[in-house]
Amino acid sequence: MARREVRVQLDNELIERLAEIADAEGTSTSELLRRGARAVIEAADVMAADTELIAAYRREPQDEAFVEAATQLAVRTAISW
Repeated sequence: MARREVRVQLDNELIERLAEIADAEGTSTSELLRRGARAVIEAADVMAADTELIAAYRREPQDEAFVEAATQLAVRTAISW
């Protein structure tokens, strides 16, 4: 995958901590920042999906009979610990 250089400004404490983690993991601070960027994007995608699901349930709430049937099935088939 092609990469572009991006300039960011970070606090000294953050840079030092990233360097420590990168050293401990045998990787680079750039890789840690890429992982962090991917984590932020993934979290945003999950949040968007959750928001969409909530909106769908508001438009068309769950059928109470379905919820009751699922609850009864769960009670009958739950593993006893």
